[in-house]
Amino acid sequence: MTTADTSVRIAWSADADAIATLQAAAWRERYADVLPPELIDQVVPELFAEKWTASLDRPGDARNRVLVALEHSTVRGFTVTGPSTDDDADPVADGEVSELTVSRDHRRTGHASRLLQAAADTLQADRFTRATMWLDARDDALRAFVASTGWAPDGAHREVDPVGDGSVRLKQVRLHTTLGGDGD
Repeated sequence: MTTADTSVRIAWSADADAIATLQAAAWRERYADVLPPELIDQVVPELFAEKWTASLDRPGDARNRVLVALEHSTVRGFTVTGPSTDDDADPVADGEVSELTVSRDHRRTGHASRLLQAAADTLQADRFTRATMWLDARDDALRAFVASTGWAPDGAHREVDPVGDGSVRLKQVRLHTTLGGDGD
């Protein structure tokens, strides 16, 4: 029996193109029935690659982290952690998972579980005691997966305007979890 060579590590700037490719594919899938086709056509890796390189080279906060799930040396997913940006959050105690993406062809292979656990471990190492994550209210599968790992809705919800003109409103729900220990 052979086993897959899988791992999670901090992303390097050399991973920017792979992350951008995953993000573009995920956004095209996630928003295909919400955004106008002309906008979906503009969601390409080149839209994200330069920003990923810059953020990986120079994160705005030392606690901003990008983690990648690898199969051998190929990036199959990524997650982003850092201080919570919510108005009701304590930026010292409250961390956030702002993205959790796994390649469509590599879901249900453990990458999301490894990424989510690594994100929680990273947030805890950065001395956060609570973590939150905003999810698309329509994504029942992702919400059920995250909830199965111990996260729960905290009652917060919001609408975001991805186009910027009010023509599209995406409803999101916030999940949270308590991070174990005090980081010592």
